[in-house]
Amino acid sequence: MRKIAFDNDAYLKMQSQHIMERIHSFDNKLYLEFGGKLFDDTHASRVLPGFLPDSKLKMLLQLKEHVEIVIAICASDIEKNKLRRDLGITYDDEVLRLIDSFRSVGLYVGSVVLTRYDKQARAEAFRQRLQRVGVPVYLHYAIEGYPNDVKKIISEQGFGINDYIETSKPLVVVTAPGPGSGKMATCLSQLYHEHKRGIKAGYAKFETFPIWNLPLKHPVNLAYEAATADLNDINMIDPFHLEAYGETTVNYNRDVEIFPVLKAMFTSIYGSSPYQSPTDMGVNMAGNCIVDDEAARDASKNEIVRRYYQAKLDLKRGRASEETVEKIQLIMSQADITEEIRPCIAAANKRAEETDGPAVAIDLGDTIVTGRTSELLGASSAALLNALKTLAKIDDSIPLISPSIIEPIQRLKVNALGGRNPRLHTDEVLIALSISATTNPLSHLAMQQLSKLKDCDVHSSVILSEVDSGVFRKLNMHLTCEDQYQSKSSLYHKF
Repeated sequence: MRKIAFDNDAYLKMQSQHIMERIHSFDNKLYLEFGGKLFDDTHASRVLPGFLPDSKLKMLLQLKEHVEIVIAICASDIEKNKLRRDLGITYDDEVLRLIDSFRSVGLYVGSVVLTRYDKQARAEAFRQRLQRVGVPVYLHYAIEGYPNDVKKIISEQGFGINDYIETSKPLVVVTAPGPGSGKMATCLSQLYHEHKRGIKAGYAKFETFPIWNLPLKHPVNLAYEAATADLNDINMIDPFHLEAYGETTVNYNRDVEIFPVLKAMFTSIYGSSPYQSPTDMGVNMAGNCIVDDEAARDASKNEIVRRYYQAKLDLKRGRASEETVEKIQLIMSQADITEEIRPCIAAANKRAEETDGPAVAIDLGDTIVTGRTSELLGASSAALLNALKTLAKIDDSIPLISPSIIEPIQRLKVNALGGRNPRLHTDEVLIALSISATTNPLSHLAMQQLSKLKDCDVHSSVILSEVDSGVFRKLNMHLTCEDQYQSKSSLYHKF
């Protein structure tokens, strides 16, 4: 059971109040660039135990009557079929998923804006698809000289060529399916068009990380660097804030680098800039709601190690560079940590060495259980069953699933479905266990322990199949794997 580090209720109240104050500081119109994930922010929940994955969504729901959503997507990303790696879907499909998700909780989606539009065929088809289902679509174009040629950008030949996005609420949240979608440019274009209409609209930025009022090398902020190592994001002291107020705050390199240009744009639109630093632009209050700094540090250090293993895994699969792995290694040195802070790593690797085969270890807090590969079960399945037995205090020698249930499933996999691996994956084991639970009280007792696996650390001595890693993810367990395939000689791996 992890210690709670974050007061989520205080955060919801404080954050919504702060955003309303920012709206009122302008002409009751604020364009809020929303970075990171609105749904399923599992990174924040891992490094700040107590932060709920849907906290930002709940915060917006408190402001529901004042909020409308604008989703920005880069037209060239549609053309390239760019994927959201975590979900395995294209950016345009993610836009549709976001619209459905927002609408399902009662948030108003006003429109979609296609940024850097240049009549790309796929983008045009997507525009027509949205319009057929009643979603307004606006077009923004690439502006020559953006973002440095401020004089041209703040003119009829710059933002003036973009469509004006019709909005009806005081708070316009501009979000996107992923980074590089043009959220900031969309907001600034709207400021220009609103100013032409006599409205002094405001701009602000919502980014949970880095947390501006934590030290630069605090593990929470270092964990953010590790999470964005592939984007070359670097945390740094905000020099503009330090100069303006004599106060040390933390921001990240891209916002610091672009701020002089943004300030010039604000001055060109408003006559003066409402902000003196990148920190001024932000509205994030998460740092004020940390109630146990030590717990946040411990959780963040664990996350850095997890990101290191993920980067090595991505490198093995050709999805990351050696530079990304080396950068996270440097972050681990800065945080003064090694893999030893995750005891399940050593336990899994030791078990694999003893059995000369794949092994998985699960850290239950007060004990670590392991599982090895057998004729009936894969290592993940064995470890999962052993963990449920331990939590339910069931003797290890008692089988939870009868071989008479397992064997027909194996025959189905191999004989009817053409599978090569007869061993049961974790999803198949859980289905078999649920069937056993209808007649076996001990199996029923084991099933009742599943919720207790939440936030447990897991390590595998080999790269797991998408099925097994997906089950651990759905159980809210924190998985790492060695960057080794079970079959070292094969070039194509599909389990």
